[in-house]
Amino acid sequence: MNIFKKYKGRMIVTSVAIILIVIISITASGRKNITKAESALGNVLSPFQKVFYGIGNGISDGFQSAINVFTFKKENEKLKTEVAALKDQVRKYESVIDRKEYLKNEFELINNTQYNLTKAKIIGKDPGNWFEKFVIDKGSKDGIKKGDIIVQGTEIENDVVVEGLVGRVVDVGHNWSKVISIVDGGSSVSFTIGRTQDGGIGKGNLEGKISGELFDVKSNVVKGDKIFTSGLGGAFTPGLYVGEVTKVVKRSDNLLVDIEITPAVDFSKVRDVFVIKQN
Repeated sequence: MNIFKKYKGRMIVTSVAIILIVIISITASGRKNITKAESALGNVLSPFQKVFYGIGNGISDGFQSAINVFTFKKENEKLKTEVAALKDQVRKYESVIDRKEYLKNEFELINNTQYNLTKAKIIGKDPGNWFEKFVIDKGSKDGIKKGDIIVQGTEIENDVVVEGLVGRVVDVGHNWSKVISIVDGGSSVSFTIGRTQDGGIGKGNLEGKISGELFDVKSNVVKGDKIFTSGLGGAFTPGLYVGEVTKVVKRSDNLLVDIEITPAVDFSKVRDVFVIKQN
């Protein structure tokens, strides 16, 4: 009540101004000329009209801005949904392409291998980026034994698919087996260089690759050389494709030559594998 009394005079003046503006607008509409009284009154009320016009425009602009923000937000959400759908589609296409390459290599391997192969699916793996230790869905009921070798079809050169070494079976259950791969830190493989026949031994490292040492310091190993199992130690059948040399380091003591081998198998996404059964 106190507020009404305080601003009572201003409210009356404002109300009268609004009424007069409306009256002038109505009476002047449709006429070319206005009376002197209307002109004088218009001069008095002009500041009020300016204020009311500004307020009206402000309210209108505010509503329009709110509508624009809402529309922009809806369009933005729609675009985000479309981008997410496109990304999902790209992933599916990439998966199909990868799967096609894998199935091609699998077909070639089955039709050209000299080994007795049993196909197996991976049903579990240890935590980590690489398939260092994993479980397959074949076990003793399928004739799998501890020490059996695990391979995957791998293209060594154009249209030539061979057995790419994955690892070996270390534990067997009735319908499952555990595999340790060649990139695991606890695994080692004796190898030979295909071009020079120099031998060495390699162990898995933390980068999904194999760190190897050559026995002959005079070896002329170079990047790109193909590495195969040598059969020494009896853990792996000789002649299985291990991978390719990607780094060569000769030690200052000239006692050994260190190499890094990138495996033939991509251990970040191992799919189905094959078990080479022991005779």
